[in-house]
Amino acid sequence: MNDVTTDTGGRLLWEPTAEAIERTTMTAYVRWLQKERGLRFDGYHDLWQWSVDDIEAFWASIWDFFEVKAERLYKRVLGRREMPGAEWFPGARLSYAEHIFRDRDDAAVAMIHESEARDRGEVTWGELREQVAGIAAGLRELGVEPGDRVVGYLPNIPETIAIFLACASIGATWSCCSPDFGIRSVVDRFAQIEPKVLFAADGYRYGGKDFDRHQAIAQLQAELPTLKHTVVVPYLDPDATTGDLERASMLPEMQRKGELTFAQLPFAHPLWVLYSSGTTGLPKAIVHGQGGVLLEHLKVLGLQADLQADDRFFWFTTTGWMMWNFLVGGLLTDATILLYDGNPATPSLDRLWDFASDTGMTCFGTSAAYISACMKSEVRPAEGRDLSRLRSVGSTGSPLSPDGFRWVYEHVGKDTWLFSTSGGTDVVSAFVGGVPTLPVYEGELQGRALGAAIEAWDEDGRSVVGEVGELVLTEPLPSMPVFFWGDPDGERYRESYFSLFPGIWRHGDWIEITSRGTAIISGRSDSTINRGGIRMGTAEIYSAVLALDEIRDALVVDIPQEGEESWLPLFVVLEDGAELDDDLVKAIRKRVREDCSPRHVPSEVIAIDAVPRTLSGKALEVPVKRILMGTAPEKAASRDSLANPEALDWFAELAKSRG
Repeated sequence: MNDVTTDTGGRLLWEPTAEAIERTTMTAYVRWLQKERGLRFDGYHDLWQWSVDDIEAFWASIWDFFEVKAERLYKRVLGRREMPGAEWFPGARLSYAEHIFRDRDDAAVAMIHESEARDRGEVTWGELREQVAGIAAGLRELGVEPGDRVVGYLPNIPETIAIFLACASIGATWSCCSPDFGIRSVVDRFAQIEPKVLFAADGYRYGGKDFDRHQAIAQLQAELPTLKHTVVVPYLDPDATTGDLERASMLPEMQRKGELTFAQLPFAHPLWVLYSSGTTGLPKAIVHGQGGVLLEHLKVLGLQADLQADDRFFWFTTTGWMMWNFLVGGLLTDATILLYDGNPATPSLDRLWDFASDTGMTCFGTSAAYISACMKSEVRPAEGRDLSRLRSVGSTGSPLSPDGFRWVYEHVGKDTWLFSTSGGTDVVSAFVGGVPTLPVYEGELQGRALGAAIEAWDEDGRSVVGEVGELVLTEPLPSMPVFFWGDPDGERYRESYFSLFPGIWRHGDWIEITSRGTAIISGRSDSTINRGGIRMGTAEIYSAVLALDEIRDALVVDIPQEGEESWLPLFVVLEDGAELDDDLVKAIRKRVREDCSPRHVPSEVIAIDAVPRTLSGKALEVPVKRILMGTAPEKAASRDSLANPEALDWFAELAKSRG
């Protein structure tokens, strides 16, 4: 793919006014750099170049500009610079949660929330502080100490944020899955980190249907032997009880009176564990540090997203997507964050736009898939509702098509700042995307984030402009994983990011850096499947599918389609005598839905004679994906390296038939 030249130059859609540029925190930061550091820059791209050329000076400036508070200051910005293994701010001791609550007015609104199961409500800073203090005191009584793992099987509601902040305040490490995840997927994630306490909702509502989770909680208890206690969060039923669950209490019961205190922790102390997936084995348990997340989110939400005191910041997400963690990071700014839990299409796709109007939302964050669905359903957000406060629309999860860009400006507002972004669970942030002082061009991300040394590299490791290449980072970021859980020698970490270009982070996306410094993301260059922002490895899907007696082998790929949801075909090799009839297709989809997630149910199930494999037995997921996206078979894979090259021919014919 990296031999394609595509620097076509998108149409200019929007430019910030001089007044808008003047009020940005980015402008205030540039002036601060001039006053405090004696630095001057010729526009944003010049500023970006400095930020990646002198990363120690840049990240020190972020620390100082945002007035990071630490019980013990750092000795230097970087103890070690090489990747993997960069050591950030050695010696510093601080608290992520303390920065969330710093200088807050107890009467001010921290969160506005709404869901299919609950009417709209508000949580003030005083109420949040009291709840976090009570949960933290309850956790200490349960014996939770710094470094212990606490997990949640919870929806996107205020209680989930309070529980996380309670964990962060005492130095416990948090991890969460959405309650619509199948039990096997949850166990595959949580069992790796050996949690001490589980918080789980009694149920959830989605698409107008209620789903009780008591049986699922009991299964989790049975399969997580390290659990000492389970706390049930009453959500679906305000009068819910623990039922037959053992060693369990209800959330209101477990809370204790106490003052909110903040453990001062090393910069790299584990804050949370997120999960990304490789193509083999268990999902990768990615550990991020308290300080790295703090600095990255102060930068990306304060400067790139420009969240300020009058903002109301929303991103439609579940707790199983890193955008939930990103949304929580909004509490580090002076903005109010907005939560919505449920199906965004119930009763119609207008639901979230009504929520935007009703709450005075200023930033509407969503996925490219949601914008595509609104386009296809001919939703008209600006008609019949007041979106006058809506200043910006953010899009992520997959590349936003040029049609999607145009739709936002035609039907949301011509004065809207649209920032399409790209980043990942791996860095729990966006490293290409929004820049409030730059124009928006159709189909293009505005620029590379400060401090993110992003380049497009060809297969020989050369940086290219105006061509599609591998997205790489040539310098470390503070929010890169501290380590993977259960990877003591770092082998899996190195294999995930540094196997293609030693010492250089290869992210797994195709990117083009245009001649004007914007970026175009054209999908994954690896086989990770990202559906609705939930990333899942192919191994998890194979585990579910191959449990069926009728299936001998399988291959799944995710094919992007411009302007609509990606095509997710599952190719299966049947056992002798088996037939791919409607009943088997239903059984396959049911297993994927229950064991993995509803988002990863295949678009189609197609029978094939054989899965193409290398001589060492590895399935050719990426070559098949590239062939189905139009790459010539001889460029996608070397036939000499294949155990069964004829199996690849079938996919070449399928690609021809699909046009």
